[in-house]
Amino acid sequence: MKLSYNWIREYLQTDISPREMARIMTDIGLEVENMETFESVKGGLKGVVIGEVVTCKKHPGADKLSITTVDVGHGKRLPIICGAPNVAAGQKVPVALPGAVLFQGDKPFEIKKTRIRGEISEGMICAEDELGLGTDHSGIMVLDPSARPGTPASEYFQLYTDTVFEVGLTPNRIDGGSHYGAARDLAAWFSIRNNATLMLPPVEDFKPDNHELPIDVRIEDEEACPRYTGVTLTGVKVAPSPLWLQNKLRSIGLTPVNNVVDITNFVLHETGQPLHAFDADRIEGKTVVVKKMPGGTRFVTLDEVERELSEEDLMICNTREPMCIGGVFGGLRSGVTVTTTRVFLESAWFNPLSIRKTARRHGLNTDASFHFERGADPRMTLYALKRAALLVKEIAGAKISSDIIDRYPRPIPDHTVEFSYERTARLIGKQIEPETIISILKALEIEILEKNAEGLKTRVPAYRVDVTREADLVEEVLRIYGYNQVESPPVMRSSLSYAEKPDPDRARNMVADMLAASGYTEIMSNSLTSHTYYSKSKSFPEEKCVRLYNPLSQDLDVMRQTLLFGGLEAIRHNQNRQQNDLKLYEFGHIYFMNDPRSSRKDFSQYLQEERLGIWITGNREPLNWHRKEETASFFTLKSVAEKVLVRLGIDPGTLEQDLSPDDLFEEGTRYLHGGKVLLTMGNIPRRTLREMDIRGPVYYADFNWGYVLELFAGQRIRFTGIPRFPEVRRDLALVLDREVPFSRVYELALQTEKKLLKNVNLFDVYEGPQVEKGKKSYAVSFVLQDENKTLTDKQIDQVMNKLLKSFEKELGAKLR
Repeated sequence: MKLSYNWIREYLQTDISPREMARIMTDIGLEVENMETFESVKGGLKGVVIGEVVTCKKHPGADKLSITTVDVGHGKRLPIICGAPNVAAGQKVPVALPGAVLFQGDKPFEIKKTRIRGEISEGMICAEDELGLGTDHSGIMVLDPSARPGTPASEYFQLYTDTVFEVGLTPNRIDGGSHYGAARDLAAWFSIRNNATLMLPPVEDFKPDNHELPIDVRIEDEEACPRYTGVTLTGVKVAPSPLWLQNKLRSIGLTPVNNVVDITNFVLHETGQPLHAFDADRIEGKTVVVKKMPGGTRFVTLDEVERELSEEDLMICNTREPMCIGGVFGGLRSGVTVTTTRVFLESAWFNPLSIRKTARRHGLNTDASFHFERGADPRMTLYALKRAALLVKEIAGAKISSDIIDRYPRPIPDHTVEFSYERTARLIGKQIEPETIISILKALEIEILEKNAEGLKTRVPAYRVDVTREADLVEEVLRIYGYNQVESPPVMRSSLSYAEKPDPDRARNMVADMLAASGYTEIMSNSLTSHTYYSKSKSFPEEKCVRLYNPLSQDLDVMRQTLLFGGLEAIRHNQNRQQNDLKLYEFGHIYFMNDPRSSRKDFSQYLQEERLGIWITGNREPLNWHRKEETASFFTLKSVAEKVLVRLGIDPGTLEQDLSPDDLFEEGTRYLHGGKVLLTMGNIPRRTLREMDIRGPVYYADFNWGYVLELFAGQRIRFTGIPRFPEVRRDLALVLDREVPFSRVYELALQTEKKLLKNVNLFDVYEGPQVEKGKKSYAVSFVLQDENKTLTDKQIDQVMNKLLKSFEKELGAKLR
């Protein structure tokens, strides 16, 4: 949200600098994230002055150029070459001096002393478009004869400059979501330090000029619209807004439209109360009806998009058709245009929940919905309506042609909150004088109903949706009093806390550090995703998706069941930016329904698990002069996945392995422990990659991180001395059926020889004419070692014969 420094000061009389105001606003809860300078003309015409053309003659070397002498003030005359056809002696003109920077759109260009066709030119006499003051380029600007040479152009043209604050407004602080709201908070801060008067522009002069255009209002849904006020104006002249109003809107990033629409936007950002202007001639039956339309009704909004209404959408209608989505977006047919002469102004208060649902349902995020869905001030509707009507009367030459219609059948109640001085001191950590507390609360428009030595009874206005408890009032006092005014106590007390073993954060950081050191980049994907990812999946069926009741968009309507698709989106994003060699990892939660068919609605229906995902695509390593290009493969992924397990003390060789039945993999494997899946990995199907517009193969590993931590917790550190006796290696070439995985060889070998066998490694796989069809050859190395003595050839042969017999019996292996 943007707030203007100059604009705030119209409601708060203070001379503090923009930087000091930003500091105070941040201290009191309106965090200023950025400050920027706004100029009505880009560059502010720095280095441009008013000059007088003293002499003017034709350039001897160019028919279309003139040589002029220009008085730029302080007795200084400059020779300037000018190509404009209307330049003449005696004119007062804008002159850009050497060093001045002008802008053509966003592109700057500097004025320099130069030589043109042999003649010196020390500046430029400017046209309207060259200064950014208009679009005319037919000739130089000729100013009023009374203009004084040497006057800065910014002063002569009365350029508007301002400082604009970018405020990170939290959802609960919509009371500060306007210039008056920010000024009110600042005034409260000043109330206990020095005087600073807070004031709103007066509207006491409001009164009808005639009663030519009465329009009635009927509310049929009082829950969704508790208050609706309106007034009519006639003789409206729709035209561009005056410069001061355009500058105000442009400074906070709004584009002026016309005087009527600009006034509604101005009052919104002034008071925080959204308004809407209807073309009164479009109100059939001269009656505004606030109601909900049947579901499926078609309605065209101001952006010329036809939308299908829900039966829950609150609509502002006439007696024949809807005119506006209440509190969200206007309709195309009823809006103010250049031909409008009669206007109906709306100022209402809508139920925040109703507005929030409607805005999300239609994917609309407008300034009006931003304020309504967070809770506008129901007391401000009348003031804002009068303020806007008076401005339309002043700027657009209108006449107020009806009394104000105010439908407010059930006033919205304020909050009554008790306040204890003792509990306040305990929460804050400092005793604040009761007079200071009362002064702060009054400055925040919180009424004191009763007071005694123990505390206060207060009435909090309804628009302070964040202040409903005593603790909230204490926070209000503290933020205005100043967090920095509460001294640290001389003695600090703390309690020891027990950290669970293993520490999940430490384990996560340990693995993250290892992956980062290996060239992997951590990503963080959105937990919200699209249901379409699960529409064809067997492993993650769509019916198990946790759906959002009010999704932000159709692409973010369910919670993710797997980390996979978030990583694929990151890969696609990078590939579209020529980053093809990617190694990524992410820690995150997945969510799913426990039993979608169950009628139970409690939280036991929803489950979540923590996962670690690893993605690899492209080349294994960056291309280098001494390294050949090598594409990443499944074994690249397998290597890093097993490194993660080893880093946590889990031996991959002790885990069960089988093929993954997961349909998210074209070919995959999984590691199990005690029948429970610990890790699944493989290559993503080409069909999935094509659907996501990803080039090249992608390999993905999915760790059940919660179960990994369980196994990690059971690991014990063991110390083993360095062996004093040598190890021995023997190799076997085993011919087996193609379906037999190496994991079976590995497991069987360790089961057969538990004492001397230290390691089993596969170093070659062969399938071809040298072995039978349907068979393959594994070249396997076996490392033997006795920790107490040197092995003899006889012992080694006995172990190798025992292994070979075991392979023949259990796996049908033959020695090649």
